Amino acid sequence: MDLADASLVILAEELDSGKILSVDYRDFNTYRWKNTEPFQNLFQEQM
Repeated sequence: MDLADASLVILAEELDSGKILSVDYRDFNTYRWKNTEPFQNLFQEQM
């Protein structure tokens, strides 16, 4: 996890939302917010 990924994870937990926008598909398919929920990558849904 790099600094940009960590920033998105922390922000998602602070805002209580698992919706993110990232071109980093591989990492965010494995990361979890609140340690259980998968992230919903809005950029990936557009493709």
